[in-house]
Amino acid sequence: MTISNHAFEADTGKILDIVINSLYSQKEIFLRELISNASDALNKRRVEGSVDGALLAETVGEIVLEAHEKKKILKISDNGIGLDEADMVEALGTIARSGTKAFLDNLQSNDDKDAGEANLIGQFGVGFYSAFMVADKVEVVSKKAGTDSAFKWESDGATGYSIEPAERDAAGTTITLHLKKADKEYASDVRLRHLVKKYSDHVAHPIKLVDDNGEMTTLNTVEALWTKAPKDISPEDYKSFYNSVGATYDDPFLTIHNKAEGAIEFTNLLFAPSTPPFDLFDPERNSKINLYINRVFITDDCNDLVPKWLRFLRGVVDTPSLDLNVSREMLQQSVSMGKIRKAIVKKVMSEIKKKIKKNSEAYDVFWGNFGKVIKEGLYEDDENREKIVEICRFQSSQKSALISLEAYIEAMPDGQSDIYYLTSDDMAKAVVSPHLEGFAAKNIDVLLLTDPIDEFWIGMMPEYKDKKFISISRGEIDIDSIKSDDAPKEDSADADDYVELIAMIKADLAELISDARISKTLTSSPSRLVAVENGMDIQMERMMKAQNPNFEGAPKILEINGGHDLIKAMQSAKPQEQTEILKDLSLLLFEQAQILDGKIPHDTQGFARRLTKVMHLSL
Repeated sequence: MTISNHAFEADTGKILDIVINSLYSQKEIFLRELISNASDALNKRRVEGSVDGALLAETVGEIVLEAHEKKKILKISDNGIGLDEADMVEALGTIARSGTKAFLDNLQSNDDKDAGEANLIGQFGVGFYSAFMVADKVEVVSKKAGTDSAFKWESDGATGYSIEPAERDAAGTTITLHLKKADKEYASDVRLRHLVKKYSDHVAHPIKLVDDNGEMTTLNTVEALWTKAPKDISPEDYKSFYNSVGATYDDPFLTIHNKAEGAIEFTNLLFAPSTPPFDLFDPERNSKINLYINRVFITDDCNDLVPKWLRFLRGVVDTPSLDLNVSREMLQQSVSMGKIRKAIVKKVMSEIKKKIKKNSEAYDVFWGNFGKVIKEGLYEDDENREKIVEICRFQSSQKSALISLEAYIEAMPDGQSDIYYLTSDDMAKAVVSPHLEGFAAKNIDVLLLTDPIDEFWIGMMPEYKDKKFISISRGEIDIDSIKSDDAPKEDSADADDYVELIAMIKADLAELISDARISKTLTSSPSRLVAVENGMDIQMERMMKAQNPNFEGAPKILEINGGHDLIKAMQSAKPQEQTEILKDLSLLLFEQAQILDGKIPHDTQGFARRLTKVMHLSL
C-alpha cells in the first residue's frame, strides 16, 4: 500500500488556522457545511449521469450520519459523484479552491442547460475545513463514479495530509471526524437531529441517522414547501408551515407565495399574521424571515430582506442570487439584496390591496393590530411612502369608522381643499375634543390620529394628491367657505363686540398665552388652546415632555367662543374694570382648555381655589 504525504500549499496553513479559529462564529455550522458538500456531490452525480448513464447511482441519493458518542466519532456519508486521488489533491489539499464553483463554471462555459438546475451550494471551498473546528483528525474515504479505485485522505489540519488507496464498494464519500473532547456533543443523536432540522431540513436529499441498532431514521423534511407550485399546496399545508416557521398558532391573514425569475432569482413564501406578536413594538425586534440559499438555511436575522415596517412578516426567502462572505454566515452588501427587498415590498403591497378589495372588514381588523407598525413606513420609507399611505386607514370623526385617504377626499364637501386632522394620545379624548366642534357642525370630516408615529410621518408628508394636511389644533382655520347642505346655519360672533374682553384676557394671561382671539370653530365649549401657525402641536409637546420632563412648550393662543353664554356674560360684566372674579374666570378658561387637551394645570391649588369660588358664587 502506497501512502503519499503532502504539505499544504504555501500560506494554506495560515488560512487554515483562520478557518478553524476565526472564520465561523459558531462551531455547529460545520455540519451544515459538510451536509451541503454532500448534497453538491449528489447533484453533480445526477447532472453528469444525465449525460453518461453509467455514472448514475443504483440507489436513491442520500446523506447518512453515523455517530458514536463514546468513541467521539461522527461520520457523514453520501453516494454522490465521489473523488479520485487528483480530486483530493485539488479540492481537499488547496483551501479556497472550490470544486463546486469550478464545476458550475464549467457547465456555464459549455452553455449546459443543466447549469441552472444543478442547484449547487458551495462557493468558496473552505466549508470542508470547518470540520477541524470540532475534530482533531479528519478522514475522507471516497470512490469516484465511473472508476474502480477508492482513496483515503487524512489530515490533522496542521501538518499537511496523506492520501492512500482504500476499500469502498460503491461510488461516494464518507467523512469521519475524530471529535475533540470538548466537542463530543456533536456525536449525540439529539444534537445532530437539532442541527439538521435547523440548517438542512430542506436539503433536496434525505438525511438519515443510523442508530445503535443499525436502523436509519430520516431527519429532514426533504421537500421544501416553497419550491412547490401554489396550486399543489393546500390551505392546510400553508397554515401548518406558517405555524411551524413562525412559531404561531393563529391563521395567516395573508399568504404570499411567488417565484421571481430573471436577473434576480428568488422564491418567497411569506405570511402576515392575524394576531400581533407580543414583541411587535420591541425596538430591538427584527424580522422573522428565514433566509435560505439553495434550500440551505443561512440566517433568521437578516434585517435587509424587508423594511422595519414589515417586521411582522413570517416565512422564507430562498435564493441563489445573494453573495455570502467566505464562511457563508453573513451576507455581503450587494445590489441583489436591494432588488429582492424592493420586489418583496411591491408584492406585499399588491397582496394587501387585493385583500382590501376582497374583504375590507377583515382588513380593518388587521389594521387595528398592525397599523401602527405599517405607519412607521410613512416616516422611514421615502421610496414607498406614497404607496404605503394608500393602504393606511384612519379614524373618521364623522363616520366613527376607519377610512382611507381616498375615501376622505371623495367625501369632501364643496369648498374644502385640505385634509383636516387632529392628533391626540387617546381616541376617547379626541372624539369629544372642542377642536372638532365647528367641523362637526358643518359635517366636515377630521382624521383622528392617536398613534405616536402620527406626529412624525405627517411632518414627512405635508400633502397627498395636492391636498395639504392641516392640523385643526394649530393656526387659524377659516371653514366658512366650505358648503354643507345639512349643517344648521349659525351666526358667527363679531370680534369687534369682544375687544374689551380680549384685551382683559391678554393682560390677565400675559405670561401664559401668546395671544387671545374669538374662535371661528367653537360652538359649544367656551374656550380652546391652539398652537401658533408654524408651532408644535400640543400632542407633540406632550411626547417631548415625556422624553424630557424639563421641556416646556411654546405659549399657545387662547380662543374663546363668542356665542357661549359664559363669554357673553363676561363681556357684559365690564371687563375694562378688571374685577377679581373676571380674572379668575380668564384663568379658568385657560386651565379648562388645558385639561381638555390632556394637560394638568401648573397651579393645581390655584385652579381648585378658583373653581371653588366660582361654584360658590353660582349658588
